[in-house]
Amino acid sequence: MSKEEILNMEARFERYVAEENKVEPKDWMPEKYRKTLIRQISQHAHSEVVGMLPEANWISRAPSLRRKVALLAKVQDEAGHGLYLYSAAETLGADRQQLVEDLLSGKAKYSSIFNYPTPTWADMGAIGWLVDGAAIANQVMLCRTSYGPYARAMVKICKEESFHQRQGYEIMMALAAGTPAQKKMAQDALNRWWWPSLMMFGPTDDHSPNSAQSMKWRIKRKSNDELRQEFIDKTVPQAEFIGLSIPDPDLKWNAERGHYDFGEINWDEFYNVIAGNGKCNRERLAARNKAHDEGKWVREAANAYAEKQRVRQQKQTSAA
Repeated sequence: MSKEEILNMEARFERYVAEENKVEPKDWMPEKYRKTLIRQISQHAHSEVVGMLPEANWISRAPSLRRKVALLAKVQDEAGHGLYLYSAAETLGADRQQLVEDLLSGKAKYSSIFNYPTPTWADMGAIGWLVDGAAIANQVMLCRTSYGPYARAMVKICKEESFHQRQGYEIMMALAAGTPAQKKMAQDALNRWWWPSLMMFGPTDDHSPNSAQSMKWRIKRKSNDELRQEFIDKTVPQAEFIGLSIPDPDLKWNAERGHYDFGEINWDEFYNVIAGNGKCNRERLAARNKAHDEGKWVREAANAYAEKQRVRQQKQTSAA
């Protein structure tokens, strides 16, 4: 295919997505579009899988049977989200085994938010309220992303994430209305998770090299800064309602803008965690590798059973 033909096809593709059409796996697409989606979807899948780790440690320590069941259901949901997303990446030609190996080796990235420790029960509330709240802000727009399989997966994921956020906020509400020690625990968790949650939206727009092209292709619908501002505007009143304080001395309502002004994010910390130097980076990867190694027999058994079923079906077809 000549360079001119490729340019013409790319122009038709851009018109197609600009008209709000969905791209399906067998449709022609620019190679850069395919690679951008594989990178984004796989990173999203990795984040769901690693995101189970800080919460799974609290299942047995949750303060009631109701809390244990709810947290167990949430962790199970996140495993399912990873499955949906790895499957979506496979429709683009990605190899799931390679994606997992890239995660286990540390080559692949996942959300930096999961490299922070969870020392108290209030962290389960803060993660649900803030981290899943930020995830929802990011992901609701992906229900309308231009790639069909990704958009359809995100509809179910966002419904479940909304449950997770309500669960987290309910935990924080209960703690904030409890004893002074419980309210202090909730405030401490908010203090530790607020800034990392704002970092979840990624770097500022002028330092986000992929955002402009992703928005042109309708992969993304809003910029990092737009989404971050929306999250802050929604979350501050929620904190005020339950009597907790946002840990930002520069936070104030700007009537002229119709938004909250907020302080400077510590981007050095953000890039340091992404580089693998967060408090729990090594711990998270070690846990994932351990789980992968210990689950080898399950994968082998599942593959053996699938092969047995395939042979049986083949014999039945031949006999017929």
